[in-house]
This record gives sequence, structure tokens and C-alpha cells, in this order.
Amino acid sequence: MKNIGIEFKWAIIFTIMSLLWMVLEKLCGLHDRNIDYHMYLTNLFAIPAIWTYVLALQDKKKNFYEGKMDYKQGLVSGIILTLIITLISPFTQWVITYVISPEFFPNVIKRSVELGYYESTEIAEANLNYKNYALQGMIGALTMGIITTAIVMIFVRTKDGELVQEVE
Repeated sequence: MKNIGIEFKWAIIFTIMSLLWMVLEKLCGLHDRNIDYHMYLTNLFAIPAIWTYVLALQDKKKNFYEGKMDYKQGLVSGIILTLIITLISPFTQWVITYVISPEFFPNVIKRSVELGYYESTEIAEANLNYKNYALQGMIGALTMGIITTAIVMIFVRTKDGELVQEVE
């Protein structure tokens, strides 16, 4: 457990940050009066999500690998972090759906039918619900987590020049 303690810590931080983001969205009216902007503005979540991955991988490098982490070590760490986040994501979505913003799905269903995204309320309800969002959240967490890790590790890894300087 000690080997993945940092990943577990950052998965919890990521989850809390995700929940706070949803509270912010709700407070800004993106789940009701400003729902038309939700599908655009919710994508800004990528900024704190990527930043959290950067901080997590820097933490692993500094506090587990003593400042020297190669690409593969970071990739493994990021994948472990991603797997933990992915496993927690259905719970996160449940809290969002039933605690933070229970009015979101009724509102988005109504508005998507009004705008013609779906032909009927029944079709919208079949697509816009906790079960689908939980599944999409898991797939998205897994996919984006691995891609984010792969890119972030290009910058966080210890480069060959850094190793030479430290040896001298």
C-alpha cells in the first residue's frame, strides 16, 4: 500500500476537486438557468484535472523516487492513479447526481428536447441518466487519465542531462 499511497492520496484529491467543480457549476447556474452553456463550460474542468495530474506526478517523483523518475516509472504511477480515479468515478457521479445536483438530469432532458437534440423525452431520458453518465465517466477517466499521464510525463520525467548533473 505504501507504494501506491501517493496515487491514492491524489485520487482522493482529484475526486474532491471534481465534486467542488460540480458545486461551482451548480452555483453558476450551469445545471438550471444557464444550462445552455453547460456543454461548453464544463470542458474547462480539463484545466484543474491536468494540473492535478502534474502535481500528483511531481509528488511521486519528489517523495517516492527522491527526485529521479524516468518516463516508465511515471507512466506506471499515472496509470495507477487513473485506475483508482476510474474505480471511484461511479461513486463521484452518484454524489453529483443525487446529492449535489438532483435537478440536473430533469433540466438537461427538458432542454435537450426543446432544442431538438432528442425527438422525445423518453429518448432523452434513455440517454441522459446516472447509469450512462457513470459509464461514460469511467471510460472518460480511464482514457483521459492515460493520455494526460503520457503527455505530462514528457515534462515531469527526469531527463538524461539532469541525471548527469546530479552525479557530478
